[in-house]
Amino acid sequence: MKKNNTNQKINHNISVKNEKVNLNAIQKEKKAEAKSAFNIKNLVILLCIIAGYFLLAYLVEYRLNRQFKSLIVPIGANIILAVSLNLVVGFLGELSLGHAGFMSIGAFTGAIFTLNMNLPGNIEFFLAIIVGGIMAAVFGFLIGIPVLRLRGDYLAIVTLAFTEIIRSIINTLSLPAGKDKAGELIVKKGAMGLSGIETYANYTWIYIAAVISIIVVVNLVNSRQGRIITSIRDNHIAAESIGIKVSRYKTMAFVIGAFFAGVAGVINGHNLSSIKPVDYDYNRSINILVFVVLGGMGSIKGSIIAATILTLLPEVLRPIRNYRMLMYAIVLIAIMLINHSTWKSRLQGNNLLSKIFKKEQVSE
Repeated sequence: MKKNNTNQKINHNISVKNEKVNLNAIQKEKKAEAKSAFNIKNLVILLCIIAGYFLLAYLVEYRLNRQFKSLIVPIGANIILAVSLNLVVGFLGELSLGHAGFMSIGAFTGAIFTLNMNLPGNIEFFLAIIVGGIMAAVFGFLIGIPVLRLRGDYLAIVTLAFTEIIRSIINTLSLPAGKDKAGELIVKKGAMGLSGIETYANYTWIYIAAVISIIVVVNLVNSRQGRIITSIRDNHIAAESIGIKVSRYKTMAFVIGAFFAGVAGVINGHNLSSIKPVDYDYNRSINILVFVVLGGMGSIKGSIIAATILTLLPEVLRPIRNYRMLMYAIVLIAIMLINHSTWKSRLQGNNLLSKIFKKEQVSE
């Protein structure tokens, strides 16, 4: 009897061990499948990005007329501005109207860099983008530390004042605008702006910059830091009570948004060949905020679509002439009403892709 009991115990232990081994093997297989699915997803996204670039190149080279070719860079710049502002307004929950100020810092810094450097074109422009973005990020850090203690309307007023202060400072500065034929430095008054900027910006540069900005913001939002940022938006008191350093993450989101606003400013400046401080007033900040609001707060896809449509719309309505801005306002109101109506939720509920993914999850 004792031998039988011991044998039973041994068999039971062996079966338990086998079950544990099988569970571990199943878990490893699931992790491997998740990793492979993750890699496949990334591969599909990469292929879509490459295909999107070739499609854009085909349209620019063979299909689009001169009018719509000139809109490619502004559309991309507005996408960068909308996505970066959405990080601050949509995900962090702070109403900022200072994006035009950061854009002007990037634009003038990049223009001064390219006008005074004698480097190969692409290298010079790449360095100008980095320098302009970093300069805007530095100002974002310096402004963000004291300003982000405010919330709501107070923050909006202060950041709007920051935009006007930057514009006024640039107006009073003397800007180095390169050298003349004799090798002497050309100095221009800030109110006159800068001209003679090399038009390095094209659809390749703006496509790469827009894709990088979208990837950075999406990965940040889906990361641990991004979840902390959204928790601060939902309840900053609760987030602070569990040990989250709210000011650190607010400043981080603000600096990243400022950096990409500066990048958009550099590219936009090198598309126009001349820039003036008046181009970056509070109206520009409000236009960028309109992209975010119409696209949906906290929606990256919505920001991209809204920036694209609202940049194209004035040119599409140009044949109407006198009624162009009236129709533009009507379309804005219609988009806002549709965005907050039951039609949108019905369309999202009837999404074929979401149904397919739900079926796959049930079958798994």
